[in-house]
Amino acid sequence: MKTPAYTRAAQLPDILAQRIVILDGAMGTMIQRFKLGEAQYRGEGYTGPDGAGDRFKDFAYDVKGNNELLSITRPDVIRDIHERYLAAGADLIETNTFGATTVAQEDYHMAELAREMNLRSAQLARAACDKYSTPDKPRFVAGALGPTPKTASISPDVNDPGARNIDFETLRAAYYEQTEALVEGGADVLLVETIFDTLNAKAALFAIDEYFENSGQRLPLIISGTVTDASGRILSGQTVTAFWHSVRHSRPLAIGLNCALGATLMRPYIQELNRVAEDTFISCYPNAGLPNPMSDTGFDETPEITSRLVHEFAAEGLVNILGGCCGTTPDHIGAIAKAVADVPTRKMFYPGEA
Repeated sequence: MKTPAYTRAAQLPDILAQRIVILDGAMGTMIQRFKLGEAQYRGEGYTGPDGAGDRFKDFAYDVKGNNELLSITRPDVIRDIHERYLAAGADLIETNTFGATTVAQEDYHMAELAREMNLRSAQLARAACDKYSTPDKPRFVAGALGPTPKTASISPDVNDPGARNIDFETLRAAYYEQTEALVEGGADVLLVETIFDTLNAKAALFAIDEYFENSGQRLPLIISGTVTDASGRILSGQTVTAFWHSVRHSRPLAIGLNCALGATLMRPYIQELNRVAEDTFISCYPNAGLPNPMSDTGFDETPEITSRLVHEFAAEGLVNILGGCCGTTPDHIGAIAKAVADVPTRKMFYPGEA
């Protein structure tokens, strides 16, 4: 698959061909460590010029748990998390925008703030990357586009298989707005992640391509699905192979899996991707094992365990990008970076060598 001519992060394909690139870990896990209450989510505790002041003090609905709002109300928290991951060795950091679409923000009655959330989040990540970048180790902002809480291809009503709570056009419009703001804010890469419904992902990919055509920009694209159980399928029913063939038309820089199962159970599906996506880079950022409410992070695996497991992926020649999802911290990312520092990146047909 020929690599498109990128207007940003043009050096990233060459870097991926030379070494394993490290993605950051879980934003949500780190936010939980701050133990923020309702008042802090509204902006209490931060008086910097880039804060929100009293803007949300009297907002009529609860906002605790709306992590994307923190890019506006508590930029100090998001900035601190980004910098911890960069200090741990991350090459790519995700923007705090997993749920920053109009569709997802409707749950908090904040749909009209989605564009601002994406813009501010990208700006925070951009500033952090610029601070830590060096000529021999550039850092990149990955603009994160999450799946939304709604599914375009699955009925929310067990008694009505034809029922839908979202349509393609609504998703497309939401993702277009998100893409535009992420790029405007300084994203280098677009990451469509945690895909459990391929039709939702197609709406995102359509919107991204539409934005590229309208703007003249073309950023590297990473697509990451999530296998939800031992069936080896994403929630909307596709195998990993079928999923790849459904999205490969978008010519992603990398295809991969993240989130559910953890590294041990994810391994056969990364092996499957390695076989079928021969001419595309492979990414993998699993949870820190299975959920465990008694642990500090809510998940079982320590940095030592997670880094050992993903090192096996690297040693087998399966991956080009490694990072962490739910339950992973800067300690996990630092351990992963150290574990794979001397391991060759996955080999593939690379256009630059043709």
